[in-house]
Amino acid sequence: MTPTPLAFLLHGSSQPPPPPRPLRAGPLTVLYQSGDLRSIRLGSIEVLRRIYGAVRDQNWGTVPGTRVEEVIEATPDAFRISYLSRHHQGPIRFSWFAHLVGEPDGTLRFRFSGRAESTFSRNRIGLCVLHPIFECAGKPCQVRRLDGSSDELTFPGLVACRQPIPGFLNLASLAHPVTDSLWAEVRFLGDVFETEDQRNWTDASFKTYGTPLALPFPVEIAEGTEVVQEVEVRLVTAAGSRSRPVSAGRELSGAPAPIDVRFSDTSDLRLPELGVSCASHGQPLGPSELRRLSTLGLSHLRFDLHLGSASWTEALRVTARDALELGLPLELAVHLSPRGASDPAELDRLAVALQRARVDLVRILILQDGRPTTPPLALALARDRLADLAAPLGAGTAADLYQLHLDPPPRDADFIAWSMNPQVHAVDLASIAETPEGAAHQVAAVAHAYPGLPGIVSPITLKPRFNPVATADHVGASAGLPPEVDPRQMSLFGAGWTLGMLAALAPSGIESMTFFETSGWRGMLETAAGSHHPELFPSTPGCVFPVFHLFADLAPLSRARVMAASSSAPGTVALLGLRQENQLSAWFANLTDRPQSIRFSGLGPEVQIRMLDASNVVEAVNEPERYRSQARALQPTMDHRITVALPPFALARVVTTAP
Repeated sequence: MTPTPLAFLLHGSSQPPPPPRPLRAGPLTVLYQSGDLRSIRLGSIEVLRRIYGAVRDQNWGTVPGTRVEEVIEATPDAFRISYLSRHHQGPIRFSWFAHLVGEPDGTLRFRFSGRAESTFSRNRIGLCVLHPIFECAGKPCQVRRLDGSSDELTFPGLVACRQPIPGFLNLASLAHPVTDSLWAEVRFLGDVFETEDQRNWTDASFKTYGTPLALPFPVEIAEGTEVVQEVEVRLVTAAGSRSRPVSAGRELSGAPAPIDVRFSDTSDLRLPELGVSCASHGQPLGPSELRRLSTLGLSHLRFDLHLGSASWTEALRVTARDALELGLPLELAVHLSPRGASDPAELDRLAVALQRARVDLVRILILQDGRPTTPPLALALARDRLADLAAPLGAGTAADLYQLHLDPPPRDADFIAWSMNPQVHAVDLASIAETPEGAAHQVAAVAHAYPGLPGIVSPITLKPRFNPVATADHVGASAGLPPEVDPRQMSLFGAGWTLGMLAALAPSGIESMTFFETSGWRGMLETAAGSHHPELFPSTPGCVFPVFHLFADLAPLSRARVMAASSSAPGTVALLGLRQENQLSAWFANLTDRPQSIRFSGLGPEVQIRMLDASNVVEAVNEPERYRSQARALQPTMDHRITVALPPFALARVVTTAP
């Protein structure tokens, strides 16, 4: 048995993530990473989240690029960068030159000059600009259009239903306030740009991109076609004139300051129900899997039952057996066949099979193949044919919030359900780490659109389970892992992101969350047989994944009160606090590849900590029971404070009594 390489257990890859390079453009600080400009800031204020180039295939898949001929020239207050990015996948051959400039007066330019080296179909090629949610949502902005008209608009507060955002069309420039006296103006050249609300897919940003959605897609791009675009960012005064350089007030290097975190009791919200999906491998759970999963204190087992499949009765039998062994009720997602809404026999057969299976049902979500959301006729038929099951009947989607906005399901359902994942648009660690903020905004949007109906987020996965907006069969090479599988499932980073999602959604008022699967490479732990592709997903047969320990920690706290949490560096460390009687349990996850430290106050005289990091993750996944028996005591200061060092990607749990 070959042990899992440590790098995979940390961040899910054999190669470490590329470190960001701090740069400065006069008053602005910038992180350059993998060809992108990220975290563009004026002091502590995030001006823009990211500027980057993308090649999107006919299914909206992002075609990865290989960067070569990179040249970086930097001075204390300016930089110049150039490189060539090659995107080769299946029939797609496209390359583009990048020229990135940062000037001492705070001006940034990103030029994209590309050429098609084959004929292929695409949905979009060019530059994208991400505007941060915290600084922009609900805030004013000014747009200037290609026809010379201009408007004063407001970035949406709630997630925008229509895409692109109404009014954010045909953009020549877009400006928003950064301080009381300064605005950030972004100019667009080379295409027709517009803005969408990426919170529909959990991204914590608004995105301005070229090639309007109103134009037909996909389109064929002929070999030799050139694509040239440019984005320019300037700091201007409120009157519109260019600003004078000001101090950024933020150092580019040096050890990061300790992150101050705080928990407070501000509500009576309890931890939502936490469930898991049945394994997509379709095999019954083994004795070790059943024993370990039974310790997680889960509330339900989700099962997607496709009535158009010839083998659905056997799939139900296997899942019912697992549910009974685990002592869990089913959250049943019933997928009617395309004609199922007009064929009562499908649901009649299901009702009989469920009564024979003798499983408890916590809820039933009604869906229909070929439809993005629950059709009203399907929900009405289910109310008639499944009434004897006495389970709540819900509406929603198996896909993203965008589908709820695209085709709103009936509002007379017993609950509304939708799924979440962080990789519809970007796959890098930094982008994934940002998504919990967007997830919280989704819950607020659903509560506004469906007042009084319980919100069910199910399932939450690391990658999309399918592509709901594909326009053709999968493009590109089929070798490698299936598109719904991510090696970060076995990693500390995956556990840290999960903590971030729990922390964002737990105080939102939703009723239930379903995470991942029971076992296999999309699960909480590995099967006894192990990975089908050990060279790409090198898990150890029979091991648990780090996320298992997070849910094991939560098991005895199913009705704990969720505490409000704040941090001096949001997005760097995920944190969750729960109070049960006089005990406070807090979790901290370092979402970066750099050491961090946290200062935590409000502690009692007795403090225990258990750390999961590079030093013990091998033991934790292979001998979970031994790892879980270990903890060490900490001595708080006289003012009830501790400082905890978090190694890269570490996950820590602190338990203390109230002071």
